[in-house]
Amino acid sequence: MVLKFIFDRIVSLIGLLLLLPLLVIVTVLVKIKMPDGPVLFVQKRVGKKGKLFDCHKFRSMTVNHNGSTVSVAGDRRITPFGAKLRHYKLDELPELWDVFIGNMSFVGPRPDVPGYADKLAGKDKDLLKLRPGITGPATLKYRLEDEMIAEYVAKKQKEGDTRLAQEIAEEYNDTVIFPDKVRLNCYYCHNYSFMMDIKIIIATVFGLSIKYNGETI
Repeated sequence: MVLKFIFDRIVSLIGLLLLLPLLVIVTVLVKIKMPDGPVLFVQKRVGKKGKLFDCHKFRSMTVNHNGSTVSVAGDRRITPFGAKLRHYKLDELPELWDVFIGNMSFVGPRPDVPGYADKLAGKDKDLLKLRPGITGPATLKYRLEDEMIAEYVAKKQKEGDTRLAQEIAEEYNDTVIFPDKVRLNCYYCHNYSFMMDIKIIIATVFGLSIKYNGETI
């Protein structure tokens, strides 16, 4: 894990320097397209050893909104420009800073909001030994999570489910997606490989699929 720590510090610094022009461009566009609030969305997330930290992302939602942390493609809270940022994962670029200062890693479980990490039990709690990551096996498998949830919601509504879309989305996330993410992340935790980290990073950057624990992600 020492190699992983050194890699994260060095590569995140290089990434911040190389991507500085893109970070500036996105910052300007967020201010132009969404002038009603801050550029960055800062939220408390659960990090290593269960400690909370400030996770930084480019804002993709309207400022004054209430609702679930589970989002769906087409969610009214997400602005048109924010949807583009999310689709191409540009909203997550500020997390390079979180990696650089040691709150996150390039590869690991995505940082959850309080309330989900609290549900971990037994050996699943081993996930809290890791720094949360920008990407990881679960992130690759659910890279289009918003769209997947939206398709499920549409399917259930077509079948006659009269619940609110957000209720259906939360149920799907809590009973299907979240447990599957925990399964993948636990495998990663107990079968760590630096070379697999590199493969996951390459797959994330270039939008590739890889074989992982007997499945394609």
